Amino acid sequence: MIIVLTLVAIGDAVIFIARSIFFLFHSIGKALFAIPLLILKNIFYVLAEAGKIRMPTLPIPTSIPPAHQRSKDMLPVYKRSKPNPHTQFLFPFFGKLKYFIAGGIFSFLFIFAPFLFLLFIQDLPSPKALVLGQIPQTTKIYDRSGTLLYQLYADQNRTIIPLSDVPQKLQEATIAIEDKDFYKHPGFDITAIIRSVVGNLSGHDLQGGSTITQQLVKSALLSPQTSISRKIKELVLAFWAERIYSKQQILSLYFNQVPYGGTAWGVEAASQTYFGKDAKDLDLAQSAFLAGIPQAPSIYSPYSSTPTRWKKRQAEVLARMRELGYITKDQMQQAQDETLTFRQQQLPLHAPHFVMYVRDLLIQKYGLPFVERGGLTVVTSLDLPVQEKTQSIVTSEVEHDASLNLTNGAAMITNPTNGDILAMVGSRDFSYDGFGNVNVTTSLRQPGSSIKVVTYAAAMQQGLTAASILDDSPVVYKNQWSTYAPVNYDGKFHGRIPLRIALANSFNIPAVKTLNNIGIQAMIDMAKQMGITTWNNPENYGLSLTLGGAEVKMIDMTEVYGVLANKGNHVFVNPILKITDGKGNVLEEKTDIQEQPVLDPGIAFILSDILTDNAARTLEFGPNSPLNIPGHTVSVKTGTTDNKKDNWTFGYSKNRLVAVWVGNNDGSVMSQTLASGITGAAPIWNKIMTMLISGKPDEKPVMPEDVIAKPCLGRIEYFVKGTENSVSCNPLPTWTPTPSPH
Repeated sequence: MIIVLTLVAIGDAVIFIARSIFFLFHSIGKALFAIPLLILKNIFYVLAEAGKIRMPTLPIPTSIPPAHQRSKDMLPVYKRSKPNPHTQFLFPFFGKLKYFIAGGIFSFLFIFAPFLFLLFIQDLPSPKALVLGQIPQTTKIYDRSGTLLYQLYADQNRTIIPLSDVPQKLQEATIAIEDKDFYKHPGFDITAIIRSVVGNLSGHDLQGGSTITQQLVKSALLSPQTSISRKIKELVLAFWAERIYSKQQILSLYFNQVPYGGTAWGVEAASQTYFGKDAKDLDLAQSAFLAGIPQAPSIYSPYSSTPTRWKKRQAEVLARMRELGYITKDQMQQAQDETLTFRQQQLPLHAPHFVMYVRDLLIQKYGLPFVERGGLTVVTSLDLPVQEKTQSIVTSEVEHDASLNLTNGAAMITNPTNGDILAMVGSRDFSYDGFGNVNVTTSLRQPGSSIKVVTYAAAMQQGLTAASILDDSPVVYKNQWSTYAPVNYDGKFHGRIPLRIALANSFNIPAVKTLNNIGIQAMIDMAKQMGITTWNNPENYGLSLTLGGAEVKMIDMTEVYGVLANKGNHVFVNPILKITDGKGNVLEEKTDIQEQPVLDPGIAFILSDILTDNAARTLEFGPNSPLNIPGHTVSVKTGTTDNKKDNWTFGYSKNRLVAVWVGNNDGSVMSQTLASGITGAAPIWNKIMTMLISGKPDEKPVMPEDVIAKPCLGRIEYFVKGTENSVSCNPLPTWTPTPSPH
């Protein structure tokens, strides 16, 4: 009953409001019609009284004859139509809707719209403030202990110069690429706005419709937040600014206000930052480069993680200048052919690959303008002392192994229990010519045999055990396209061996046969659950998938091995501990760790135990390989591609996981004398892991409740409960490896 009464009351209120609005607009509309008619009527009467015109007269009948007897000169008689009961309920005077429409339009155009616009412009900053400018807030990235790693646009390193000191070609380049109709529009370009809206709605690359004046007011007066209201403010302010300043003044303000990347605000600071010279001395090629920077400083800067993108942008600027007649074809070609030499970056930068990785994450989540100018304080998980030691180890070991024809190395350290990145070394040296700033930890490479843990994890989910006997003997797989005959790393066959021996020694043939038994899709599904994000074309994968036939990222592989280290739970890598904005508001903070169970804890424990078994891997790696750290229980797995283009080592203890890669960025092969687990990545891994756990007590994994231990095949073996009787535990006869016939 209460609900019904409430609904009735709401309905009555709505009807009352609607009727009130109708009568208001109706009255205004009726006045709009009546006032002009009254004025005209009075004018006619005045003119008639003055004898200027003659008022028409019509006979007025005293009675209304039947319709068939009416003459044409009689006044027409209209019958009032019967009111519509449906419209009469809401608007009793619906027949006079024209008054309501006219009144509504008049009220919106001359009362409500001006009032709303007045409220809107009251919150706008004055364009007169452009001469003073505003200092954007700096985004700062810290390590976990509060050490500053990097500042994005830390200071506005600005030197004000007159427009006369800005080269004519730089002015023309900027106008050509940013606002070709700069001298024609009133502050905004309607055609450019429409073109950008149509382009964005049609699914093409995002386009901007901002004029130079709009960019100036956006940079100096408005927040970086992207919204419709801010865009409207930008248009109003641009139009307003054009009423205050001349075109030359606006151009001068633009060249002294806008950001050109890093701490370079204004063209003079940009010229000094990139070329170490005054802006007035810039040539055409340098001017075209600088003109292309403001659209996206963090992308087109040669100091970014995309250090060659500026070249394409420069070519676009020169082509536009040629199109608009600012330069000739020969001038364009000469500028494109000119080699630009950039000044060495002056900003202090710690852990550069990690900083650029974090910056890209922030841009993906918050947008480029907010990251560049939003004053974010970003506390990361990086441990700078550990990072610097890891970088030193990688650099020195790569230089030491130059004889193996390897030129680069990379490493990561994570905490698999919470996803922290403690160190990220993307190359031997960030400043190394050619490839130093390429981050290998996030690049695609083939994983080699390191991916076999995924194969065996999927197989053990289907009932395989560490004591299951696998057949390491020749096999050939044929299909309509090809023939595939896998071979082992050592070129031998080892007969019937338990899974523990096959995995510990990284034999290829048992892994291929196991994948053939469980199905490729089972491995792909398991890999994605464990953290692989790059296997998106399963139709292209064959049995070589278990030997590293599909590319992965090191950062994804740390999650894969993190599942084994973290009792079967997948924790996503996350380098962010806390982010606050310029006002101190917490945008995000790592508190509760989200774990996704993807693997039985017992299977994770058994696989980890196999990877700790130095005795089991002695057959292939010997008893004293770099995979063994005396006094510490550490799980470790190697991987090398068949052609020796990529060499890996992954190893972990309870809460520290170390991943190492060595190779050549251009994909060239390393020396065939490189021995996986002995040389290459393994010694680097050993030094890093030893650095992390040296002097600390050994932390052995705790056996889960669903695992039992029992004597089997001459040792104490571990089984997930329910699988302990699925295999025969009688000792196998001693096997002798047989040479490969290949």
